Formats: sequence, C-alpha cells, structure tokens
Amino acid sequence: MEGETSWVSHCLDDNGGDNGNFNSFLELSDEDNKENTEVSLDLILPDDLLERILTYLPVPGIFRAGSVCKRWNEIVNSRRFLWNFSRVLSQKPWYFMFTSSGEPFGYAYDPLLKKWHGIELPCIETSNWFIASSCGLVSFMDNDSRSELYICNPITKQSRRLQEPPGLKFSDYSALAVSVNRTSNNYCVSVVKSKQVPGEYFLWDLSIHVYDSQTRIWVTHLTQVLPGWRGGDESVICDGVLYFLIYSTGGGAQENRHGLIAYNLSNRSSQDELLKSFIPVPCALTCGRLMNLKEKLVLVGGIGKQDRPDIIKGIGIWILNGKEWVEIARMPHRHFQGFGEFDDVFASSGTDDLVYIQSYGAPTLLVFDMNQKQWKWSQKCPVTKKFPLQLFTGFCFEPRLETVP
Repeated sequence: MEGETSWVSHCLDDNGGDNGNFNSFLELSDEDNKENTEVSLDLILPDDLLERILTYLPVPGIFRAGSVCKRWNEIVNSRRFLWNFSRVLSQKPWYFMFTSSGEPFGYAYDPLLKKWHGIELPCIETSNWFIASSCGLVSFMDNDSRSELYICNPITKQSRRLQEPPGLKFSDYSALAVSVNRTSNNYCVSVVKSKQVPGEYFLWDLSIHVYDSQTRIWVTHLTQVLPGWRGGDESVICDGVLYFLIYSTGGGAQENRHGLIAYNLSNRSSQDELLKSFIPVPCALTCGRLMNLKEKLVLVGGIGKQDRPDIIKGIGIWILNGKEWVEIARMPHRHFQGFGEFDDVFASSGTDDLVYIQSYGAPTLLVFDMNQKQWKWSQKCPVTKKFPLQLFTGFCFEPRLETVP
C-alpha cells in the first residue's frame, strides 16, 4: 500500500538451507541480552548522536532498530535520518532472484552481509514482467498488454501506478528503462516499442516514449521505420542518453546480429540522426545485457563461437568509451563451467561497482567486482530446482530508504 514503510522480511545465514527456518528482521537479540542493565545508554544519548549511530546500521538493522521503542522508531522514520542514512554508509546493490516461473516470489542477495533476504515485491504479478531499476526505484511493466506500469521502492513498499504509455497498443517488442536524479529525486521512465510493418519482413516501426515524474505525462520523442533492424527488450539510461539494443532482421550484410543505438533524451535526436548514432557491438554475441554503472554504459554479452555465432563459448564485460568498446573482463572458464548447463542467453544486471550474472537454468549467482576485477560466487540461494524446465531470473537494485516514487 502506498505510503507504508514497514517491511515483513526475513534473512538467512550463509549456511542456510531449504528448511525454512528464518530469522526475522524484527528479531533483535538473544535471550542472554534481555537482562536489564542499571543504566540505559539510550537514556543519556541525545537524539542527534543516537541518529548518527543508527545511520551506520545496514538496511536490515534499520528495520530491527525501528521496533526497539517509540523513540527509535520516530528517528529511523524521520526524513532527515533517511537522507543522512543514504550518505553515511555505502549500501552495495542487491540482487533479487525469482524462484518461481509464474509467481513473483524470491530472495534478495545482500553482498554486504552475504545473506539472502526473503522480501515481497509490490505491484508485480508474474516474474516475466519487464523490469528496470535506478537509485532505489524499480519499474515494472506487464508482459501481456504492456499497459500496466508501476514504479516502486521495493524496500519501503511505496509505489505508484503510471499512466499507460502512448504509441502502439500491442508491440512485438518493448524495452523498459528508468533513471533517477540522485539530487532532486525526480525520475524518467522510457519505453522503446518495436513492431513489424505489415507485409514487410525487413521493415520495423520503432517509437520512443518518455515519462517525466515532474510533469507526470508521457511524451513521444520519436517514431521511425528501421530497415533491416528491429528493437528488442534491452535498454538503459546513462547520463541522459537512452541506449537500446537492436537486432538484425536480415536483408543486408551485417557482420553481427546485434547493434546499439544511442539516443540523447535532452537533445531529442532526429530521425536522420538515429541510425547515425549506431554503434557496433564488440564481437558476435549470443545475447547482450545493458546496465548503468556510475553513469557509464556497461555491456555483458555472451560470446558466440567463430563458426557458430549463435552458440555461446564464454561471457565478456565491456564498457563504452565514446563510441569504442573497452573490454574489462572475460569470465574464467572454471566459473563458466560452474553454472552447469548454460544457455545462449542469461540474466545479468548491475549497478555501482557490481555486475551480477545468473543462468536461467539454475539458482546460481556469480558476482563481478569492477573495482577489484574479481569474480565471486554468492552464498547459496535457499531454493532448489524442483523440475527440469524450472527457470530462474532476477534483477539488481539499490536498497535505499529515502527514494520515493
């Protein structure tokens, strides 16, 4: 419900299994710590000093602190505390993994505490909805009519339903992106729609629609027919530029099946300039995932075999510098094999300095640290694969308390 800040949630220890024994965020201490002391430190600390101490708690600790007493609850729910909390302690991005192919159930991995938290997502109905995130806010759009669109904070549960995007009522492909201004807390949501021109296999209608949280209206920035290329479901906004992948429909001599379009949201590039902003991908890809890491565009792609570009042989990470791709890392073969059966497509998202990669076929999560250039497996997700065709997917988001949709 909009406006609620309570969070019914649980967290598991690193060695937790499928036994379902949870430690609630609201579980404060062991029995040994319940003895009364002669002097309560809480009574002698002024509010500003107590507030400063509490800002160093991780997110689960904030919810525990809020249940200690009325005074602590008022402090951790104050607007000043929420803003100070976001600036004192760096909260690493979490990764929410769906554990059901139909229902939006799952766990969120906290790399700071190295724990999985069981949280309930607001608004979303199934795990196959379109998802995009930025600075603590997550946007969901249904995959059927693509008319239901929400923006929410998955930690505080505050949410807002947006108006239906304009343009084509039913598109063959749609790509969702969101960008939050970290200073003003305003945000924009973009939807790139693509639909085949009737009777023309190589021609595709493409349109770009942008929602502004200040005006609360949608604006159609561009409509154009693309020859030989179509839009897809991958897009991201970095430093005011909307990037989205396009896919070859044949009819030409393209070296790769994928390409990248850079659309400047502030300048509102013209139709002639759109294809001029085309950027080739760094190599033949089986799939590509776009993400914003500190306002830099990062591409995680499945590297295709030389003789069979549709068959994956590895995974690479690149960062866009101008119009040139710079390779950051390639997944070591031992980690690639660690996924077991790996499809040509996979889930990957990231923010800040972390990139998460997940196989659709298993609840296994690999983390790459862009600063340390290190690959690490997350702690085991507390779920097991129950049947061969069970699929897993997920998305990355920042756990923030102060951002409001």
